[in-house]
Amino acid sequence: MSLEDARPPREPIFNIPRVVVAICALLLAIQLLENFVSPETYGFIFIHFAFVPGRFTFAFDPDLVSAAFNKIAQGDELRAQLAEQFLGDGSLQWWTFLTYAFLHGGWTHVGLNCLWLVAFGGAVAKRLKTAPFLALLAVCAIAGAIVHYFTHLTDLEPVVGASAAVSGAMGAASRFVFEAGGPLGGRRRAAVAGDRDDEFRQPALTLRQTLTSRRSLPFILLWFALNFVFGISGAIPGLGEGAVVAWEAHVGGFLAGLLLFGWFDPPRPLVPAIDEDA
Repeated sequence: MSLEDARPPREPIFNIPRVVVAICALLLAIQLLENFVSPETYGFIFIHFAFVPGRFTFAFDPDLVSAAFNKIAQGDELRAQLAEQFLGDGSLQWWTFLTYAFLHGGWTHVGLNCLWLVAFGGAVAKRLKTAPFLALLAVCAIAGAIVHYFTHLTDLEPVVGASAAVSGAMGAASRFVFEAGGPLGGRRRAAVAGDRDDEFRQPALTLRQTLTSRRSLPFILLWFALNFVFGISGAIPGLGEGAVVAWEAHVGGFLAGLLLFGWFDPPRPLVPAIDEDA
């Protein structure tokens, strides 16, 4: 056996799943497009693809939305003009429950989402096949829009960003990354030396185990605490003046990923793990 054969296999510096790279490239490309189109086209994109809660409420209770609009008009004429544009003819645009996740409010916004998607979505993507992974992100994005809708029934301000989908990836990752033998499972490693993929093959914790785990629970509590702080403060530093965090959408996405992960993750046998100190 040669010295080359005796060497352990080299780990790539950036071991990011292709599907995650593709998603980030798409989000960045869309943001680049937003920066180069005319103001009219930019407005068209947001009016027809951002999620606007009041547009849906108007279809069922126009008086409720009209009252909210009149209140806006009395205090801020410019804001009222923007609200009128986003309301449009009041027609339902069901696709915006998903398409809003492809739009962002600036480079900082899309950059942060891509960063967290790589960190947590990468782990989930390595565990799932491409189709279930994309389906999980879509479900989490839709869940985020639904939760935001029921907490902002009359809002005529657009909601954009992949944060709900990324939060869903975080919730899903909490079901397996912190357990023994998992990617963040402490001082333990897979029994098969050099096969880092075994870290992503451990059976996921049940929901009850996740919520009582000394590893997973602190992460979940910290996640909710940070989003509560952002919700109270109303913004995240670096997102620009006037940008408001749709933290309710984050919560909806996170809960969807946490609760529904088992629907997308097939049962798998336990991969033995041994303590590195043994």
